[in-house]
Amino acid sequence: MDEKYHPQDIELKWQQHWQATQRDRTVTDPSKPKFYALSMFPYPSGDLHMGHVRNYTITDVIARVKRLQGYRVLHPIGWDAFGLPAENAAIDRGVHPAKWTYENIARMRSQLQRVGLSYDWGREVTTCAPDYYRWTQWIFLQMLNAGLAYQREATVNWDPIDQTVLANEQVDADGRSWRSGAIVEKRKLRQWFLKITDYAEQLLLDLDRLTHWPERVRTMQSNWIGKSMGAELTFPLGQENGITVFTTRPDTVYGVTYLVLAPEHPLVEPLTTPEQAIAVAEFIEATKILSEQDRTAEDRPKRGVATGAYALHPFTGSQIPIWIADYVLGEYGTGAVMGVPAHDVRDYAFAQQYKLPIRTVIQPGDRPWTERAAYTEPGTIVNSGQFDGMDSQQAKTKIVEYAETQGWGKARVQFRLRDWLISRQRYWGCPIPVIHCPQCGVVPVPESDLPVELPEAVELTGRGASPLAQLKEWVEVSCPQCGTLARRETDTMDTFIDSSWYYLRFSDAQNGASAFDGARVNDWLPVDQYVGGVEHAILHLLYSRFVTKVLRDVAGLQFGEPFTRLLTQGMVQGLTYVNPLKTGKDRWIPSALVDAQDPRDPQTGEPLQALYATMSKSKGNGVSPVEAIARYGADTLRMFCLFKAPPEKDLEWEDSDVEGQARFLNRVWRLGYEFVHRGAQDGGEIGPVEGKTLRRAIHTAIKEITEDIEQGFQFNTAISELMKLSNALQDAKNKHNPIYTEGMELLVRLLAPFAPHISEELWAELGHTDSVLEQPWPTHDPEALVLDQIMLVIQINGKTRGSIEVPASATSAELEALALTSEPAQKYLEGKTIRKVIAVSGRLVNFVVS
Repeated sequence: MDEKYHPQDIELKWQQHWQATQRDRTVTDPSKPKFYALSMFPYPSGDLHMGHVRNYTITDVIARVKRLQGYRVLHPIGWDAFGLPAENAAIDRGVHPAKWTYENIARMRSQLQRVGLSYDWGREVTTCAPDYYRWTQWIFLQMLNAGLAYQREATVNWDPIDQTVLANEQVDADGRSWRSGAIVEKRKLRQWFLKITDYAEQLLLDLDRLTHWPERVRTMQSNWIGKSMGAELTFPLGQENGITVFTTRPDTVYGVTYLVLAPEHPLVEPLTTPEQAIAVAEFIEATKILSEQDRTAEDRPKRGVATGAYALHPFTGSQIPIWIADYVLGEYGTGAVMGVPAHDVRDYAFAQQYKLPIRTVIQPGDRPWTERAAYTEPGTIVNSGQFDGMDSQQAKTKIVEYAETQGWGKARVQFRLRDWLISRQRYWGCPIPVIHCPQCGVVPVPESDLPVELPEAVELTGRGASPLAQLKEWVEVSCPQCGTLARRETDTMDTFIDSSWYYLRFSDAQNGASAFDGARVNDWLPVDQYVGGVEHAILHLLYSRFVTKVLRDVAGLQFGEPFTRLLTQGMVQGLTYVNPLKTGKDRWIPSALVDAQDPRDPQTGEPLQALYATMSKSKGNGVSPVEAIARYGADTLRMFCLFKAPPEKDLEWEDSDVEGQARFLNRVWRLGYEFVHRGAQDGGEIGPVEGKTLRRAIHTAIKEITEDIEQGFQFNTAISELMKLSNALQDAKNKHNPIYTEGMELLVRLLAPFAPHISEELWAELGHTDSVLEQPWPTHDPEALVLDQIMLVIQINGKTRGSIEVPASATSAELEALALTSEPAQKYLEGKTIRKVIAVSGRLVNFVVS
């Protein structure tokens, strides 16, 4: 054993050994309880970043501890490999997306293996591989057959110069195309949707079952689903059916002074008068360049224009004007809202801006509302005919009931959640397995013909129609039902589809006959512990929950939620330099270009501000995991990621803190080296007090580390306990006895899930021929924690005056006697009369004196 710790040599040795012996292959012994530990799988962008390392190390420790505790553990990894970056790389570099993707996977797989993660690589999945997306297509067909997949027109981002559809990420903050610079337009295209709204109520109600999810995430999902109780009310249009609105405030209906349609509402064109036609057309064109976020932003002025048309107020019989406004979206609700400026902040601002009438119909109690602002609280109904004097909450029900009897409306539940648009006019995605036949309509590709593979010979330019639509030999096929010449669907699927079921595939990753075997998937699932970033709190997690429920209903899953426990780890932040005099991306100055002692902009010489921000390429504040491992070793990097902060908190990268973990592992190595090379030198019998003290430190570490892991994954405090045990061993005077040997071996066993490489090496050097990763997780001896002596606090009139060491088993009377004769008591009781003695067993004795 070398006296000096060489992490890189040790780590490479053990990684090769683990690979050769298939150390981390999933055990399928049914006699053992199962545990499924999963990190959100990465997009193969080319290199790991520190966020990956932190996420995967957290899950790795959990998986390793569970194995040691006797569980059969499934701990897999794969690649979320379809997506726009690969297609962009193909356009920019002339490299096929598949080549770019698989080269990145190979590089990142090697980097993951250098971190020492205990993955079952035999279950690796790649979503862009035909043997994976075959089953993605199969899942789509199950939804199509169940009536959950359909086509309709929807709005897309359209580049008028390149004549192509753009993803939201390809539109800059000014509404321009990332490539051509053209102002992006909104166009209607026929798109594929999944009816997630059919499961809205289930998705909402089942959040209550997810008691081991962060409350923040459950709240975010609940808000996204957005259940609202209200009413649909219809405002007649002459002989037409009328304009239907949804409202959660039917109690304010008598205060409606105008209606607002979304600019894209189908009634806008027929309702607009000739006098307003030009103004309305110009407004619609101006709205097309705005994103949905821009249109609905609370701090943005609400803009609109009158159509010149009027609707009939069904409750009052008055004529009210119909407007269009950018803040109303055609795909939310009915695409129309009623304007109640007296009782809605947004409507009030809109009415003030365009000088529309404001009619108060609710007031606070018996007094009128006189403020120049919207009154939005409950109150008493006024100016509302037969409902005057009612409490506004009661009036909601009564007004809806009255509307139902008159045929003007009905009670309704509405969800904010919209159906999932999955169409992408892209090449590098999973092809949608349907054929459009002029005779038969939409025809599903027969399951026996799956997968519908992406053609390799494709030209990617970023311009024109979907790349697949330009491949005549791929597009034109015979209809599977009637044989007529037909066309393949040329849209590909949203990549969230791929990640919405991958956790199921891991249970049976090599199955070539089905997406998964029912017995296996129902054995391993749901995932016991899922770990990933909070940025996936809504879409990925919501879509995964939806797909699980669908497959429960149509494919025999025996569970309705995919992830039992969820841990959302914090971000990794790096020291970041900002030039406050610059804007946009230019204000971030890469750390490598800055003198930390005198931070200035290398181009202008202007002073920079230093702060911690999430590591990213754009900020130039990242630290390469590959370089960190080369410098410190993987075990040190793992320990830093676990020790610096609790897993749910953000972590600030500090070289000094990384070096601190390197020093700790060097101390552990030194302890092992000294123990091994001390050999048979006998230090003599260990004293009873020293022996009990050391054994108490050993079993305290076992107890505390186990609790830290099991009660919230507090790895930082667990590592602190490892440090305490290391110090106790270092401070022991006699280092050659059975208790010290027990402590040395237990230190290595407890360290193993956190720093597996050094632990394997030390375990072997301690004389063991088996793996430290095969040892059962230790349990503490309660008797070893019992104290013989305790410190007793001496108080005079409640004020602490000292402390003494007393037997832990002493009774209250014995404590009182010992306290009375103690030096602190003698000093402060002199000349005083004791009125009362309060003895708290095991803690203190308080003398009340005068």
